[in-house]
Amino acid sequence: MADFSNYLSPGRRGHLIGIGGVSMSSLAEVLKGMGINVSGSDTNDSANVKALRRLGIPVAIGHQAENIGDDVDFVVRTAAVHDDNPEVVWARWQGIPVFERTEAWGAISQDYANALCISGTHGKTTTTSMCTHILMAADRDPTVMIGGTLPLLNAGHRVGQGNTIVMEACEYYNSFLSFHPTVAVILNIEADHLDFFKDLADVEKSFHMFAERVPADGCVVANFDDANTMYTLRDVQRKIVTFGLSPEADVYAENIRYIGASSEFDIMYKGKPFTDVTLHVPGQHNVKNALAATAAAICLGVRPNAVKYGLAGFNGAGRRFEFKGKFNGADVYDDYAHHPGELKVLLDTVERLNYKRTVLVFQPHTYTRTAALFEDFVGQLKRPDVLLLAEIFAARERNTIGISSAALAERIEGSGFYPTFEALEEKLRELAQPGDIILTVGAGDVFKIGENLVK
Repeated sequence: MADFSNYLSPGRRGHLIGIGGVSMSSLAEVLKGMGINVSGSDTNDSANVKALRRLGIPVAIGHQAENIGDDVDFVVRTAAVHDDNPEVVWARWQGIPVFERTEAWGAISQDYANALCISGTHGKTTTTSMCTHILMAADRDPTVMIGGTLPLLNAGHRVGQGNTIVMEACEYYNSFLSFHPTVAVILNIEADHLDFFKDLADVEKSFHMFAERVPADGCVVANFDDANTMYTLRDVQRKIVTFGLSPEADVYAENIRYIGASSEFDIMYKGKPFTDVTLHVPGQHNVKNALAATAAAICLGVRPNAVKYGLAGFNGAGRRFEFKGKFNGADVYDDYAHHPGELKVLLDTVERLNYKRTVLVFQPHTYTRTAALFEDFVGQLKRPDVLLLAEIFAARERNTIGISSAALAERIEGSGFYPTFEALEEKLRELAQPGDIILTVGAGDVFKIGENLVK
């Protein structure tokens, strides 16, 4: 079996299928920065595709065998690209090795003395972004791969010259088992991606294997407050640094003060003051994300002041409680929450902000997740004052189980199901009032509704 690390040398030529995705477009730029000649293809034109073309990377729209030139040495594909893709079929017919995206990132991570990989069911993008701010403040000049846009970088990635790489590590399809972390962060573990994992125990098994990929002299950062995480790590023979709100954790917070959409607190490490922090993103969950980032920084030997100033400069990541603007006196925010646990954290945060009404526009993400966690979704979606439901975002799936957002609307009194974005936008224009918070929520394209409103 081919090893992707053998292709990481200047002058090689690679083709990326699905190059417009967040992680793939970042990978394309990183490979180009290493002196590799990159081309790609995608099903749609997009802002990412346009940005790659401006960098001199040719991108074809549509997947066809002719997109792969005779001089291509390797192909990388996303998880959404299957074996019957014409470019995959052609590459294999020609004897060109085809790698998964995570294999490529995993091979790249081996070139760094410090590989910080942030995993968990929720909070990965925010915590990876916080770690990036800290490492930049520490002058570590990191290479970065985030599953979203970070304003500090004006992108979801960065090519640095330092010896540290920080990466978001997703468990879906066991992707993170291709990574080689020297510091592995586990934020939390819940049952999710049940179209791949059999159950929670299967998810925990995957995270256990991820933790064991850390070398003997590495470090695992774990959420002390999350029972599933601590159970999963109970017999892992690695150095474990815990974080949490409990003073029993290695890294914990004292004197937490919530001030509007910000918070102030002292960070303690093994019972002694480490630094004080002002955090400009709301919610207890972000305090915990900051503690996780601090614990990771401690494992990397980062000084306290870099943690203090790095976190102070963090104002959120793209699509993570992102303020979009105002409409008819209402504040419009967008959030990526697409799991009942994430919805709970989001709504808990919003309830502390004292808006008159919470208007939630929710777009479920994938048929399998909606069906598997249906009752949990119902429990959380009953909470907002006004609930408007968009149709399920299919992503990689086909609707073989016959489920629709209409089924959620039937269970939640007073909610409304709107099969088109146009109808949703019209309803929002009709009901928005001063003092409302309007939330467009989901991992699909629901953000477009809020963006249209504030235009």
